[in-house]
Amino acid sequence: QVQLVESGGGLVQAGGSLRLSCAISGRTFSSYAMGWFRQAPGKEREFVAAISRSGGITYYADSVKGRFTISRDNAKNTLYLQMNNLKPEDTAVYYCAVGFMAYYSTSSRNYDYWGQGTQVTVSS
Repeated sequence: QVQLVESGGGLVQAGGSLRLSCAISGRTFSSYAMGWFRQAPGKEREFVAAISRSGGITYYADSVKGRFTISRDNAKNTLYLQMNNLKPEDTAVYYCAVGFMAYYSTSSRNYDYWGQGTQVTVSS
């Protein structure tokens, strides 16, 4: 059984920064590709960023490119999302996910385990 626990969400003013963490337990962390998704009220869950199993390949949604950075520490079994220059439209519940693939996917259907989510609220 794989468990994912997100942390680091909160309330921040526009232009501010937050760093989300996702701690994974249960299986070998380096076996997974990983991703961050988010869901705003009344909207579908959307892809934010993904990172390959090795950490050598990353991919971002256009809406966050240049502002967000995904990274992983395989020694600590932890995934991160550094979010800078936050905007009100970034307000959502953020979820981390793992998938048994080498590279990455932007589709939530390809991820096998999910965290419970952490709220990010950006005020204008």
